[in-house]
Amino acid sequence: MSTLSVVIKDITPEQVAIISQGLVAGVDEVGRGPLVGYVVTAAVILDPNKPIVGLNDSKKLSEKRRNSLYQQIMDNALSVSIGRASPAEIDELNILHATMLAMQRAVAGLSILPERVLVDGNRVPDFGIASHAIIKGDGLVAAISAASIIAKVTRDAEMDALDNLHPQYGFAKHKGYPTKAHFEALALYGVLPEHRRSFKPVAERILLQDTF
Repeated sequence: MSTLSVVIKDITPEQVAIISQGLVAGVDEVGRGPLVGYVVTAAVILDPNKPIVGLNDSKKLSEKRRNSLYQQIMDNALSVSIGRASPAEIDELNILHATMLAMQRAVAGLSILPERVLVDGNRVPDFGIASHAIIKGDGLVAAISAASIIAKVTRDAEMDALDNLHPQYGFAKHKGYPTKAHFEALALYGVLPEHRRSFKPVAERILLQDTF
């Protein structure tokens, strides 16, 4: 964790207002739990002169509402950047460190250098910039909510694209998470190159394939 970072729990609305001043980048991730695909992060710097109504944790929004807010963020934010870590990087680094790497990539890709980075959760990679980890920040801080939405819509679209290539796996429905349907598809059709080989259900399936 960077020496410039602080973890904040039980943040008050007054504290949110203070740390949200200036050029602040909100950062969030989607896709730590799935068995397949990239972990996707987003960094967003909102325009204080163009407030967006209804921002919230992406998981608490309907797909229609997320898509609407996604477009508003893309149209009105000062800067938006996506960072990813591949299944191979996840297998090499582990999911936590791969997520931190993806967050660093997202912030590095911003067209504007932020004064501060606010990250959802309790861990912050070293951005080289003052940063705060905010517990449940995706529902409390507008910039983090915006990043949550951008990351979610982006990764869902990637899972939809993978579903088009491999419809028998049902990725459009379960988005790669370890559901019963996904386990059944793994058993029937085996492991894809896009699967995370270090994740236990995938590793077990690879072992079975090698055995038989």
